[in-house]
Amino acid sequence: MTTTETSGSRPFGLVRHSAVLARRSLVKTRRNPGYLINGVMTPVIFLVLFLYLFGGAVSGSTDNYLQYLFPGILVMTTSLSGMLATGLNLNLDVKKGIFDRFRSLPIERAAPLLGSVAADVVRYVLAVIVLFGIGYALGFRVQSDPLSTLAAVLLAVAFGFCLSWVTVFLGVLVRDEGAVLTFSFVAFLPLVLGTSLSAPIDTLPGWLRAWANVNPVTHAMDACRALLSGGAAGDAVTQTLIWSAVLLVIFCPLAVFAYQRRR
Repeated sequence: MTTTETSGSRPFGLVRHSAVLARRSLVKTRRNPGYLINGVMTPVIFLVLFLYLFGGAVSGSTDNYLQYLFPGILVMTTSLSGMLATGLNLNLDVKKGIFDRFRSLPIERAAPLLGSVAADVVRYVLAVIVLFGIGYALGFRVQSDPLSTLAAVLLAVAFGFCLSWVTVFLGVLVRDEGAVLTFSFVAFLPLVLGTSLSAPIDTLPGWLRAWANVNPVTHAMDACRALLSGGAAGDAVTQTLIWSAVLLVIFCPLAVFAYQRRR
């Protein structure tokens, strides 16, 4: 009598299974590129609108303002992609019964979730490449060394990866995809816009300044701004890493637990 080999007996099973499911998610994106296009074009629209609406008022010229604005849009790109696409895609897969099929396979339980988020990292990188191309076409120039530039990109991608686990948890917990999308947009506004994105925190009213000072997205934007401009980052990088770790440690296990409990 033969027995089915369990995923626990296979070395690096979680990594291999997640990679296979990440490839599946990327194939879906190639066939239905709507979410990818939305994740790329929305930050670009914000970049152009903010640049020409507020450039003269905030910095006196669009050239100076672009140097300030672009790092914030970089963080917005990875955050927006994770908040809008990840949880919604997972919710749709669960509703269609695809994850029931995954449960019947000898794979690691966390693999479907990790595979989806890993595929999103690829989408983040593509969105960042497009954003840098458009930014350079508009006149943005990195003022630091290549290593610092790479660090800024990696920090933004890592932060987006950790933040996406919030909507992963919501995507497997809530049964209505409309509720997932609504939450993502409602959370997007204070998280991404209530920051130093479009203007220095010192210029904000007191109540909004208090929120921006504790907002983890603000720390990520300030860290990337310092890394790309060659300025002093202070503790912004450390705070971003701490917040990323907190989000991952809290919401990744919660998402896996909710996925295992869902029927």
